[in-house]
Amino acid sequence: MADKSNQLILAALSRAAAAADAVPLHGNKSNPGLFPTNAAGKQAAHRCQEEGYLSFATTDGGSTENGEAGGALTLVKKKTAAPLCAITEKGLAYLLGQVSPRQVLEDFVRALETRQHESLELLTATRRMQQSIEAMKANVDKVLQHTCKLEGSTERGGAGNLKSLFAEFLNESGSASPATPSTPDLADAVLEELARWQHAGASEDCPLPHLYRQVAPSSIGTFHDTLRRLHDLNRIYLHPWTGPLYDIPEPPYVLLIGHEIAYYASIRKQ
Repeated sequence: MADKSNQLILAALSRAAAAADAVPLHGNKSNPGLFPTNAAGKQAAHRCQEEGYLSFATTDGGSTENGEAGGALTLVKKKTAAPLCAITEKGLAYLLGQVSPRQVLEDFVRALETRQHESLELLTATRRMQQSIEAMKANVDKVLQHTCKLEGSTERGGAGNLKSLFAEFLNESGSASPATPSTPDLADAVLEELARWQHAGASEDCPLPHLYRQVAPSSIGTFHDTLRRLHDLNRIYLHPWTGPLYDIPEPPYVLLIGHEIAYYASIRKQ
């Protein structure tokens, strides 16, 4: 029984060490916790509580530790939510003293891979949503143009006013501008801005959000299509983001190239 309890404790501490946030002590099918809800799981969780291997917090962020040097903890019973917990320094030291550090690192790697996959899915969903918004704006603009031709731009006031309101909406959202370049001109604008960036002696390659604001394309989709075409023609380099996905500034502007997430661009020397 002692070996079984210790195995549950080590498995729970390993999961807690690899978790980025506090996790439930006992979970459910949709949100599993550190320990099962059976008698053995409750006994192992109680031992962790007594030994001070886990720190507990209520859902409002208040700590439930009693502040004693021994690390004994007291759970605050909540009817609406299970207590959340995280591994303590004492718990981590106990874990590393019982299992191989390599095993702990492998748990970290698996947790990081899961978070990276979740971040990539979120990034992809954000890009699709942005493309959907751009497509909806383009379709509404076509309908408004057709309506204005049929009814006259100002005779009845309705179509003309509606078009003006939509134009204001586009300007406010930064998706349209009277000076928006056409597709061929956009490619030239991209090359000119990258050349200017390179000649200015910048310490890094040009970030795509900065490039987008400088060339003022009609939409993010048009901007990405132009970058892909220039990349395929070997006119520019597209450099990947090498940090954690959740640290990417302004994710809608990044570009997926193969299996890489491009965040920087530079001009190729001809």
